Amino acid sequence: MIDETGQRILRLIDVHKDQIIAFAEDIAAHPEPGYEEFRTAGKTAEVLKNLGYKVTEHLARTGVKGTKSIKEGPSLTVIGELDAIGCHSHPNANPVTGVAHACGHHAQMAAMIGCAIAMADPDVQKCLAGTVNFLAVPAEEYIDADKRARLKKEGIEFCCGKSEMIRTGVFDDTDIALTTHVHMVPVEEDFYLGNPACNGYSAERVTVRGKAAHGAIDPWNGVNALSITTSAIQMMGLMRETFREEDHVRLHNVIRKAGDVINSVPDEAIVETKVRAASLDKICEITDMVNRAYAGSAYAFGGKIEMEKLQGYMPIIPRAADNALIEAADDLGLNYRTVQKGDFNNACTDVGDLSHLVPVVNFTFKGFEGKLHGADFRITDPEKAYILPAKLLALTAYKLLKNGGQEAKKITKSYTPVFNKESYIQYVKNTIE
Repeated sequence: MIDETGQRILRLIDVHKDQIIAFAEDIAAHPEPGYEEFRTAGKTAEVLKNLGYKVTEHLARTGVKGTKSIKEGPSLTVIGELDAIGCHSHPNANPVTGVAHACGHHAQMAAMIGCAIAMADPDVQKCLAGTVNFLAVPAEEYIDADKRARLKKEGIEFCCGKSEMIRTGVFDDTDIALTTHVHMVPVEEDFYLGNPACNGYSAERVTVRGKAAHGAIDPWNGVNALSITTSAIQMMGLMRETFREEDHVRLHNVIRKAGDVINSVPDEAIVETKVRAASLDKICEITDMVNRAYAGSAYAFGGKIEMEKLQGYMPIIPRAADNALIEAADDLGLNYRTVQKGDFNNACTDVGDLSHLVPVVNFTFKGFEGKLHGADFRITDPEKAYILPAKLLALTAYKLLKNGGQEAKKITKSYTPVFNKESYIQYVKNTIE
């Protein structure tokens, strides 16, 4: 049974329903790339300030954090992601940057704001122990190598928002993270509670060096960098039969450059290669195979390879649905299922990195149609995509922090981190050196 405070939380969100939906639609209409979400961050900061939270801006360039310390107890951080995904063909894509909210981050931002509205109420806060943080994080989507290099000159050392925030200490006061997203695995139910296992990835920028020659007069005196690249990618394709299904390996290549003029043998090609897999060890193993393909192809043609390692994301440490989350879903009468053994998300997210340092309580939701990252992605049901997720976040946060934070303390006590901040930073640096 939902108690009086829980009922108040739901009423508060209902009263502000139009504001929450308008916020989501405004964010969707103004998509911004990772680490460039200045307008979205400004709108978020404005709402959190008006709700009375202590707001810190410009975290990891564009991140925003609203904090309310109520009394001694656990520190809960509710997360929303600011950035949009590159999708030029989406009808709402920014005509300059080509990004669109085709991954639903505007929906989780709306849910975070709805939760913040409820948690700002003094009568709700009387029932809570601890601290509530609302953290708008930049750059969950992949950042390409050229942009990473530019950002590094501005002091952004790590590739993605959560990783950079771990490095800079933004999560130092977080005991539990609370995250959400539109469905990323095939789920018939409206809600999916818990965090399934998920791929991580590594990446690298490969510069292939050949030798220029006239394409018609004496191509035999050249070394074709594009041919080396094509041969290496073909080798990777032939390797696929050696990948086990349970390792969930995926290979991606984008050729950024393949010569300068059509009538000369290309003397330079630039490729970004991404390896996804279910474990850190398997990522390293497949990356070694890919690197041998590049090296072998270059050797065969007489070219050279230069490799620049790029930071990737860690696989998610799977977590079953926590009691507070299940109880909140039951209170709302939601149509849901929980994460089961064998569930797997083939995508990657920087939530994986965070799951190695703190427990992550997570759920995903419906309310949309089309393909993630596709031109046909759109929200079809604002109630399911914005309002119910806000209610589920808020009720879960309440259940975690009521009764002196009893449920939150159980979660933190049972969780064993893989890294602390210092060992995480060193691990990441070792992977890119």
